[in-house]
Parts: sequence; structure tokens; C-alpha cells
Amino acid sequence: MGSQRYDVAIAGGGPAGAAAAIMLARSGLRVVVADARRKRETSRGHGFQVGEGLPPSARHLLRALNVHDQVLHDGHRASPGTIAFWGNPVAHCNDFIHQLHGPGLQLDRMRFDMSLREAARSAGATLFESTRVQVDDATSRHTSHAPYSLQLCTNGSRTRSIEADWVLDASGRAASLARALGSSRVRHDCLIALYQRLRSNQHSDQDGRTWIEAVEDGWWYSVLLPSGERLIAFLCDADGGPDPSLKEPTSFWNSLKRASNLHALCVQHQYVPVGRPRGADASSSSLDVAAGPGWLAVGDAALAFDPLSSKGISNALYTGLQAAHTIIAANLGDRGAVERYAAHLHGIHEAYRLHLSQFYAMETRWPQATFWRRRR
Repeated sequence: MGSQRYDVAIAGGGPAGAAAAIMLARSGLRVVVADARRKRETSRGHGFQVGEGLPPSARHLLRALNVHDQVLHDGHRASPGTIAFWGNPVAHCNDFIHQLHGPGLQLDRMRFDMSLREAARSAGATLFESTRVQVDDATSRHTSHAPYSLQLCTNGSRTRSIEADWVLDASGRAASLARALGSSRVRHDCLIALYQRLRSNQHSDQDGRTWIEAVEDGWWYSVLLPSGERLIAFLCDADGGPDPSLKEPTSFWNSLKRASNLHALCVQHQYVPVGRPRGADASSSSLDVAAGPGWLAVGDAALAFDPLSSKGISNALYTGLQAAHTIIAANLGDRGAVERYAAHLHGIHEAYRLHLSQFYAMETRWPQATFWRRRR
């Protein structure tokens, strides 16, 4: 039995991969999406990710995908703004009510991702869960004339061979396809996030703002989740030797006391820890080559952002859309489309790095602290 042929194969069913699949399938292309995550990994408490907010300016991306109204009715929590204790002990508030697009959204990621995947499926894309994409060795150096030969591996076993004219790497920070095609990951710092969910029986907390509070060796972040739980996260450098005891709920809670304003909020609403603190890579990183003949990287696979930027989800949606437009243009004979896409990602990355350094430079209270000296 011969390999099934697709126009585009996408590795990863998160926001970037799903956004690309929606647009490509709607344009009439044959699209397959292989999502490596298992259902249990996207349930509450598994595969939890830090910083899952959608800023007001990203709403136009949802409209472009024709999923805006669906997302608004999916039970996500409105985010009215941010409150930051950064550069001085006085709060700086950014109220989204003054923005043209209205409030942001604090996402239930499981529900958000499911909505996008369903939209891709409704548009005509084929989706496989618990499935990874592997590039056959013979085509690891792809030419512009031959399709990719790929293996779809479900639950660790090869289940089918396919061919695709294009491949999109939406596999997240792992960038598994791009690395198989010769690209390398460049890490720009060693930021990690240690995070903990909190629960309160008081149900009195209605502060939907994103909280940020700087301390000597990093900064704290907190949001009220759609579930009613509150997330707190400590962002610090991995090589700075985070205290191993922070993996214990009591020690993590005691460390929060250094962020006195956020700690006071949690005490006021009588929060208690749920489970144990966990860790996640929060570093800024990028691919040295984000696109080539017949392939493009999108989302975190191409550019992974510091949570301070609040642009992770919007970047995923945007690059997914741009990659789809690039493929459509290339199929219509635009030979410079892929090169322009790569150059555009480079421009996004340069602007992001500049803006991030400017924001970190605003915090000057601990000039001798290693964490802050690295970011000046």
C-alpha cells in the first residue's frame, strides 16, 4: 500500500499548528496534523503552561481564524489589565478598558486548544492524537522538487507512511522537525518558571489582572485562572541554583513572602497550595534557521518568548497564520515567499529582544544581583 499524499503535514496541534491548519484547509489544501500530546496531558493538572493569557491586541487573530465568537463563549476569564511592582514598590496599573480591543483573556488552555483543533477539523484537516512526525533519513536534506517522506508514529509505534509537499514544525520548544532538518536551537538565557496552583474556599478573589512583582533574584507572576484557582510562578535563572526546597509547597509559599504585595493578596483570600510546585522552561530561544525549502517553523518552535512579554499565544497564532499565507503564496509561484517569512521572523525576534531588554532595564533596585545584571 502506497503512502498517502498531503499538501501539508503539521507536527503539533497547539495554537500555532491549529491556526495554520485552519487557514490551509480552508484554502483547499490537504492538511494533516499530528499532535504528540495525549489527552491526559492536556487535562487539568497535566502539561500545565505558564502565562496563558491572550492580550487584547490578539483578538484580530481570532477573527482572522473565524473563531473569535466561539472562544468568547468557551468559559475563558476576562483579563482587565495588569498590575506591576517593577522598578519601585509602587504599583503600576495598565487598564485594558482604555484599549480599542477591550479586555484580554485568561485562557483555559485545554478548552482553547480543543476549539482550535475542532475548527481545523471542520475546515477539512485530518488530525491524529498521540502522534509524532518523523522525517525519513533519505529526505532529511530536502530539495525543492521532491515531497517529504514522513512517518506518523502513534504511541511510539509507526502506524503509517505519508508524503507531503510542505511540513510545518509546530512542536513547541523541542522543534523536533526543524532540528531533524538541520536547524539548531539557540537559547538566549536560562530562565525557568517554578509554579504552583492555589485554591481557596472563600471564592472571594475577583482580581482578574495579571500580577507581576520583582524581587532580588527574579520576579513573581500570578493570574486568576478560569477554574477559580490562582496560579503563582517564580521566574529565575536555572543556573543561579534555585533553592531545591522550593519544590516543597511550604518552602515555595514562604518564598512568596518576599513579593509582599502578591503574598498579601493570597493571604487575603485564604489560598492554600494544590499539589506540589512544578518547573517549566521559560527561556527566550529561537532557531538559527526557521524556514527552508518546503518547511517552516511556527510558534515556540520558531521563537520562544519570556513570559514577561505576554506574547506566547499571540505569537503562536500569528506565525501560524503567516506560515499558511506563505505556503499559499509559494504554491501560486511566489519564489521569495519562504525567504521573506524567515526574514520576517528574524525581525520579530530582534524587536522582541530589544523590547524585553528595555523592560528589564526598568528594574534598578538590585544593581549587584546576578539576575538583573545579566539583563541590563
